[in-house]
Amino acid sequence: MSNTVTNPTKVITGPDPRWSYSNAWEAKSINGGTPKFSVSLIIPKSDKKTIAKIKAAIEAAYREGESKLKGNGRSVPALSVLKTPLRDGDTERPDDEAYADSYFVNANSSTAPGIVDADRQPIIDHSEVYSGVYGRASINFYAFNSNGNKGIACGLNNLQKIRDGEPLGGKSRAEDDFADEDEEDFLS
Repeated sequence: MSNTVTNPTKVITGPDPRWSYSNAWEAKSINGGTPKFSVSLIIPKSDKKTIAKIKAAIEAAYREGESKLKGNGRSVPALSVLKTPLRDGDTERPDDEAYADSYFVNANSSTAPGIVDADRQPIIDHSEVYSGVYGRASINFYAFNSNGNKGIACGLNNLQKIRDGEPLGGKSRAEDDFADEDEEDFLS
């Protein structure tokens, strides 16, 4: 059953974003802040449909949040001068191969995201979701004005793992480390 009410600030990505810095199972505190669930979505620049949807949702969040962004000021700052969540991996992470030829969005939430597999079945095994998998994300964009910082932020709703990928962060999975070992060598 499809939802007939469309939310212009909500985006469901395509299946190709890669998840990095995945804290989907356990909320983590960054710089002593409130613990949050989070993921960095690495989106290939070739995924023009997802990028266009994100840009449109950022614009919608800007329009919806104009009064918040104005705050006590005389005018609403231009979107071009605000902090926005869609960032260029080639510019901001030039030394990280995983971010090459990609954009990225950091999404977070104070509540745990729902996590399902490609068949929309809940994923229970925590080892199935790690930094490096590919999947879709349900995210939303909203304006913020806090402690002198103004901009558009990205909230994390739900995640759908589509396929495995090479783990990011240099740590290999135990299943992969021992997959090719010859059983006969074990006893000799």
